[in-house]
Amino acid sequence: MSYAPFDWIDAEARGRAAAGLVRTLRPRGAEPELLDLASNDYLGLARRPEVTGAAAEAARRWGAGATGSRLVTGSTALHAELEHGLAAFCGFEAALVLSSGYAANLAALTALAGRGSLIVSDAGNHASIVDGCRLSRAETAVVPHADPDAVAKALGAHDGRALAVTDSVFSVDGDAAPLSALAEVCRAANAALLIDDAHGLGVLGDGGRGAPAATGLAGGDGVVATLTLSKSLGSQGGAVLGPARVIDHLVNTARPFIFDTGLAPAAAGGALGALGVLRREPERAGRARAVAAALYSRLAAAGLRAVRPDAAVVAVRAPSAEAAVRWAADCRAAGTAVGCFRPPSVPDGVSRLRLTARADLTEEQITAAVATIVATAPRQADAPVS
Repeated sequence: MSYAPFDWIDAEARGRAAAGLVRTLRPRGAEPELLDLASNDYLGLARRPEVTGAAAEAARRWGAGATGSRLVTGSTALHAELEHGLAAFCGFEAALVLSSGYAANLAALTALAGRGSLIVSDAGNHASIVDGCRLSRAETAVVPHADPDAVAKALGAHDGRALAVTDSVFSVDGDAAPLSALAEVCRAANAALLIDDAHGLGVLGDGGRGAPAATGLAGGDGVVATLTLSKSLGSQGGAVLGPARVIDHLVNTARPFIFDTGLAPAAAGGALGALGVLRREPERAGRARAVAAALYSRLAAAGLRAVRPDAAVVAVRAPSAEAAVRWAADCRAAGTAVGCFRPPSVPDGVSRLRLTARADLTEEQITAAVATIVATAPRQADAPVS
């Protein structure tokens, strides 16, 4: 008998190809060749000299890697400075830096929930939240998107420790969660609220302090936030922010923190450099939102199914997965990089282009991008989505 334990992979690959759902890696060069509306560099800081210089200096001073887990050799004075800076900027008592935003969500959910507890999760939440719910071993109730009443109903049916979790800005369509209403529901049920502010930091709130600060929830006893350093801050890594006792609990119990190598010093230094730029240039947050509004209004006026953005993500819906892939490829061939979301990455099964409204885009670049997207659009007679 032949030994072929991975033959099943070939069958799955054929199925993906038949459905038009094959993913491929496309390495980019060091120098930008395309107009970038695909990355998450919302504030245009990833190449800013203050950011890259801070990353390089951190690597020279502290080494290329953290050398170990945070509880062994992986914590440096740089990590502590970044944690203090993030907590102060976003309005929380304390912060804990991890190797990625994904790890931050896994750490928060697995440490704050467990057997016998309940997590109420929005149907549109990011995959890292979905995985965190699974790993927590808590009972998980997935409720309709952006529906505080459904959250209240789920919490009301549970007797014991509970936590509601939501993205602040959803990465698929760029719509904002009803955070104030969710906080009221959680307070009434004596439940915690966990907010993933990956797409809010740097874009929402006074000077980009994030969605919890914008809604007056930052620093609340029952509120914890996670964020990533890889979007508005142009670096890499993640963090959990909240009351000091919550952060101390994570240090002692969160496996994605305890057993993972600490964030590389260069990433910590780069994030600190970006945080300094944001403090000095708070207008960047408003500029990112203005670019998003301009992209939306012009694309919708051209008859495309653009979704009104609440932050810096602009979604433009396509008639099919195949059409979305072809549309993105045509945009790329015309010199503009756009994101392409399709099943199974989108919970509603609707394929779309995903555009990043960067604060450093010029008027000429916005005009060129809109012209390219409109010119390459697949035929569709649907009205714009409001």
